[in-house]
Amino acid sequence: MKLSIIIPVLNESAALPALMAQLATLMQDGVDVLLVDGGSQDHTASLAERAGWRVVRSERGRAHQMNAGAASATGDIFLFLHADTQLPPDAVAQVRLALQGGRCWGRFDVVIAGQALMLKVVAWMMNRRSRWSGMATGDQAMFMTRQAFDAVGGFPEQPLMEDIEMSLRLKRLSPPVCLRCKVTTSGRRWETRGVWRTIFLMWRLRWAYWRGQSATELAQAYR
Repeated sequence: MKLSIIIPVLNESAALPALMAQLATLMQDGVDVLLVDGGSQDHTASLAERAGWRVVRSERGRAHQMNAGAASATGDIFLFLHADTQLPPDAVAQVRLALQGGRCWGRFDVVIAGQALMLKVVAWMMNRRSRWSGMATGDQAMFMTRQAFDAVGGFPEQPLMEDIEMSLRLKRLSPPVCLRCKVTTSGRRWETRGVWRTIFLMWRLRWAYWRGQSATELAQAYR
């Protein structure tokens, strides 16, 4: 089964060298890699194109961008990757194996890179909560079959909590495969805003979303 890695980007020129380095071998092995640019002002798209990457241009917004990438992808499996997240070396093999047992989607455990020791606790909590609830976040590099993606209508085109809503949709098809191998994601958001402040903010936003507050209103608080 061919794998497509779909990466929504916005003003990520600084992250491009590391991103290209980690995915170059996979591209050589036939993995379909797409950058989906949401209107970057720092030449992210043109830099990637000059380096030989396939770039899709889309309306800004992670959900819009991921759906646009899926529409242009050639794989049987979609893996949605944040630009500041690194896959483990055997990620492709792990994903293919995970989807051979009848389940149609899943995610990785996560490590959060950064100086604050509390980030280790945050990652542990994320992984435990995800395994217990069957929900996944974008930081965990969600993957799914093309058939499952199409069956649920893709990501809901909302400005926040699109990963939570997508998990709810996919859970109607099958439980997720919760891989214990880890992706490494940047802790820049946590360290810039403050670890504890970010923890409380995310819990407050999730609670409000479960109670029915709109993603548009929550996105304003998140910014």
